[in-house]
Amino acid sequence: MSYKLATYQSADGPRAAMVLGDRVIDIAKATRTKADESVAGIFMDWTKAKARLDALAKRQGLKGQPLSKVKLMAPIPLPGAIYCAGSNYSDHSAEMARAQGREPPPDPHTLGQRSWHFIKSPRAVTGPNATVKRPEKCQKLDWEVELAVVIGRKCKDVSEKDAMKYVGGYMVANDLSGRDLGDRKGLPAAFAFDWFGHKSFDGSCPMGPWIVPAKDIKDPMNLRLELDVNGVSKQDSNTGKMIFNIVEQIADLSSKITLWPGDIIMTGTPHGVGNGRGEYLQPGDVVKARVEGIGEIVTKIA
Repeated sequence: MSYKLATYQSADGPRAAMVLGDRVIDIAKATRTKADESVAGIFMDWTKAKARLDALAKRQGLKGQPLSKVKLMAPIPLPGAIYCAGSNYSDHSAEMARAQGREPPPDPHTLGQRSWHFIKSPRAVTGPNATVKRPEKCQKLDWEVELAVVIGRKCKDVSEKDAMKYVGGYMVANDLSGRDLGDRKGLPAAFAFDWFGHKSFDGSCPMGPWIVPAKDIKDPMNLRLELDVNGVSKQDSNTGKMIFNIVEQIADLSSKITLWPGDIIMTGTPHGVGNGRGEYLQPGDVVKARVEGIGEIVTKIA
């Protein structure tokens, strides 16, 4: 039986859960395994954990709690690392170039380039139904729906051919961006952009609502991504429009640094961001981000 991995708020704090249909099962209580108390702990030994989880999903008589009565948190509330692909959809790359008065860039493959990533602070993670305060000095708060990849095994110098063996599962993410928080005015171009201020303010990384195991996503490079603000569609695209696909990103990242179980790769966003439209999020706005076959996260702006 298919299941999803989640983290729920219990009376004892955050705990790992299995979502089966409309029921939520506390995994550690069911398996009597301490490592199963957190999703991060489960991923630290994902190979063995998968066998326990598969057996649990088939067990008869599981009751659990109604999903509607449970508060879900980010599946991995404090991941070890979050790597974000920069400008990784051709349509998004073109719209950002237009917003900056530049010509659309060529396909970087033709220039012999590889994927590039920036780091988003793990402390920026928040849950699938969070309220996020717009930073005090930000007037250009933007949205970016993304497919998030969760690493399931320690990963270093892997080939593109083997890269998918290291994927544990997938989530929905929204890479909230302060477009006017990244400009260090008056400095030379080489020092003028602040990625941390732009991307890592509190609450800037809503994730969830759960992790769908990799085995249940037949083709992650053919998933519809959607995002709407107050019910109005803003982004509607497909993961097939990535410039550098998932295996390229894993191979490139693992050539530079060891990827650990529970690390997250945010694989980029398609066209339709606010900056390309001259539209930005305001207090009171409700943002819904969806990825086909995975689910939806909702973020309220305060």
